[in-house]
Amino acid sequence: MSKATKRIPVTEERWKELSELKEAGETYDDLLGELIQEHQRRQLAERAKTVREVDSDELTSLDEL
Repeated sequence: MSKATKRIPVTEERWKELSELKEAGETYDDLLGELIQEHQRRQLAERAKTVREVDSDELTSLDEL
């Protein structure tokens, strides 16, 4: 089963940057998947940091739920 192929227009500069990130034998699809995963991990880490920094007075005790 083949995957659907989409074209994503990028500037020449962005293409060069992506090419520098791509390793030998790696597809652009693989690279974009890794970049997306890294972005999602960073977002999750930032959310966790925000939760840790919240004043405990602002949190609801599980006993109150």
